[in-house]
Amino acid sequence: MRRLLYLNSVLVLVIGVPLYLRSEHTDTWFAWTINPPLTAAALGAGYWASFVLELLSARERLWARTRVAVPAVLLFSTLTLAITLVHADRFHFHSPRLITRAGTWVWLGVYVSVPLAMSWLLVAQQRQARPDPARVAPLAPWARVVLALQAAVMLGVGVPMLLVPRAMLGAWPWELTPLTSRAIGAWAVGIGTIAAHAAWENDWWRLRPTMLSYTLLGVLQVSSVLRYPADLDRSRLAAVVYVLFLATILLLGGYGCWKTRHARRANG
Repeated sequence: MRRLLYLNSVLVLVIGVPLYLRSEHTDTWFAWTINPPLTAAALGAGYWASFVLELLSARERLWARTRVAVPAVLLFSTLTLAITLVHADRFHFHSPRLITRAGTWVWLGVYVSVPLAMSWLLVAQQRQARPDPARVAPLAPWARVVLALQAAVMLGVGVPMLLVPRAMLGAWPWELTPLTSRAIGAWAVGIGTIAAHAAWENDWWRLRPTMLSYTLLGVLQVSSVLRYPADLDRSRLAAVVYVLFLATILLLGGYGCWKTRHARRANG
């Protein structure tokens, strides 16, 4: 499991490069063409935040400090495979550019292999895991409530974006297609699962990778909006709600980083 998390961290770091740094050139540098650039940057922010989560989780020595990452990554990768198969005609499998075509086939290979490998390893890990250590730094009740509410919002938005993407196009703060709606929906479901799992773990001592990743996610998503303000339809109430929600992620992530640091110092 540790080796797979290390490998995954490299993969998501690489995938995030064209999305976040080349957001306006996904026709060449990514598996499918994404417009507007804000969508590509938002997806890239998710991949880079996942890089931190998976890398730091792989470095942990106890399963209780690692496992928040695993179900969410498994769920997200499975959903992304399904999205790729449903919208295969939108992907660059037959691009005349070798680098674009090769990258697209690598994308498919990653999302076929990762869910299979992680499913098998999760079963093996569960069989070998030691009993959980006692919770030593419980979350404040308000922090658990905020995580639970964030999870409910992300799952409540992400599931319809996956299942009925056309019905959600007008409700998003910028222009989407059915494919990009589902791609963002998969991230919303994955991150919502992480938030719910973190609330259930209820121990800052276990949540260092999660909180660092959460903070980075907030920073990168806010930066994406600042990079492409013209893509955001500020006439929609959804735009205001979106920015405020990002602020809650950033603030809770920063607070959680401070709390996890103190919990680690106090408990080793």
